[in-house]
Amino acid sequence: MQLARLPVNTVQNRWAYQLGHLRSAIDKLDALHEQWVHARDSLPADAPPGTPTFDDALAEYHAESWGYLDDWATHGSALREINTAARHSRSPLAPPPAKTPTPVRATPVRR
Repeated sequence: MQLARLPVNTVQNRWAYQLGHLRSAIDKLDALHEQWVHARDSLPADAPPGTPTFDDALAEYHAESWGYLDDWATHGSALREINTAARHSRSPLAPPPAKTPTPVRATPVRR
């Protein structure tokens, strides 16, 4: 939402690309998590954490997740950059800052 509201001259071309990668990665991570929960729940009762069956399934889940986590490590800074740009840009809804008059001394200062 912030990116869409930024003035065009403050937008980096790469941000849309990076946001696309982040959105795709989070979707894949959500799907992998659902698969892991299903796989974990379908493990036999004699396969609690710490057993080879459980640990192998968990290791597979982690191995499949690393690439998408790497996308977040690589492109996640775009979120901070967009937020910083949004905070420093003027809002079209905000009135321009009022100019405060500088005080003028009518009489000279004695020393």
